[in-house]
Amino acid sequence: MNYKQEFIEFMVRSDVLTFGDFTTKSGRKTPYFVNTGKYKTGAQISKLGDYYAACIKEHINDEVDALFGPAYKGIPLAVTTASSLFRNYEMDISYTFNRKEAKDHGEGGTIVGYKPKDGDKIVIIEDVITAGTSIRESVPLLKSIADVDITSVVISVDRLERGKGDKTTLQEIKDDFGIKTYSIVNTHDIIEYLHNKEIDGKVIINDDMKAKMKEYMALYCVS
Repeated sequence: MNYKQEFIEFMVRSDVLTFGDFTTKSGRKTPYFVNTGKYKTGAQISKLGDYYAACIKEHINDEVDALFGPAYKGIPLAVTTASSLFRNYEMDISYTFNRKEAKDHGEGGTIVGYKPKDGDKIVIIEDVITAGTSIRESVPLLKSIADVDITSVVISVDRLERGKGDKTTLQEIKDDFGIKTYSIVNTHDIIEYLHNKEIDGKVIINDDMKAKMKEYMALYCVS
């Protein structure tokens, strides 16, 4: 079992990846949902960092100086990923994140942790991107601090959904900012691995659920 397959099972067992009838923030009716807010234990957040670190090691390797976690969900993700990179690969990468409101006392400012400097290669760590709002806010924020090179965005699940046009949101981010985008898994990976597969004695995606997911993707996703 590779790290992508392990991650899919990890999401199911953590009740983060669920199947049924849901409504997304955009109002779309979807048969599956990814709620990263369900991670709540030390063991889970430690393991989650391992999957992000494995994705970075595979696609980016050591071409990174700092990880940026957009407030709020990106903060623990950047921290646990930096910890895992050091623990598993001996890569001592800095991490940084922003405050929603600037601090007007002490050291002040909006950035906590490492302060990026000119020439730094920055990787943004996020959970699941829908409209890409946090990325579009993070790019000018980081650029206002230093002349950094924001090379990549790494997320947990790419739902492959269209953005404003005929491309996925991740493709639009790549086109708009020249930033490479990577996901630990995408919807195709989830369907392929979980179809008619039992986890803890239960089939997660049966033929009916697969059909519903394919129907949803035909309406809203880019293959």
